[in-house]
Amino acid sequence: MIATAAPWMLAVLAAGGFGLLIGSFVNVVVYRVPAGLSVSRPASACPTCHSPIKAYDNVPVLSWLALGGKCRACKTTISARYPIVEMATGLFFVAVAARLWPLGAVPADGLLVASHVVVVIAYLYLAAISVALGIIDLEHHRLPNAIVLPAYGVGLVLLATASALSGDWSALLRGVIGMAALYAVYFAMAFAYPGGMGFGDVKLAGVLGLFLAYLGWGELAVGAFAAFLLGGLFAIALLALRRTTRKGGIPFGPWMLAGAWVGIFVGGVLSSAYLTLLGLA
Repeated sequence: MIATAAPWMLAVLAAGGFGLLIGSFVNVVVYRVPAGLSVSRPASACPTCHSPIKAYDNVPVLSWLALGGKCRACKTTISARYPIVEMATGLFFVAVAARLWPLGAVPADGLLVASHVVVVIAYLYLAAISVALGIIDLEHHRLPNAIVLPAYGVGLVLLATASALSGDWSALLRGVIGMAALYAVYFAMAFAYPGGMGFGDVKLAGVLGLFLAYLGWGELAVGAFAAFLLGGLFAIALLALRRTTRKGGIPFGPWMLAGAWVGIFVGGVLSSAYLTLLGLA
């Protein structure tokens, strides 16, 4: 083992810089996918004057600040959401890398290092689509198949690659079981209460089950429970403030995602503490 914090710091900083770039792309996804547009063509342009955005005006956060939040050509105000999403994604990536990259020591074995890298990449991918799906569901009450369904393939390929590199297939098996289990739970709820649970939520549940259970059963249990806890508290708050009614539609996707990340970041610790409290660990 190489006892140094340098690889950890490097991984975290690199993830943050990468996250800023991905945040810029997330903005494109959030705007174009719900509209049924390609995310690659045409090139980014001002929605008001349609002037192409130059590369030097497309640097995450800094370009928006340099332009004073206005289009260079027509001076139309550019929403502050763009740099906010970029910055939030960058910070999210920092948190994910800090959580998943080994702190203080990394294996001397190159295959184990590669396995760690692939795991971090897998969860950075989940972070990116979490930001996009959360915003889209809040704005459009949709979880687009174009984002959710490919996540099954990407997640399975990346996590299978990590398992192959480390030689530990138990995590992948646990992830697949978690994927099927959480999908089945949400499918049963959607079938029992057709108006209360959308099938977009069902499809997202399988993805989250895979990523949660890959880390551990505690992460899966806490992540699944936290989604309903957070969503329930939010719904109660809206009802108390009279911002919605009992029949009002509240998108659940963002709370599924928030709950999953609670499970990823602290699920293992919380589940262990709970089992210890019960005298089961």
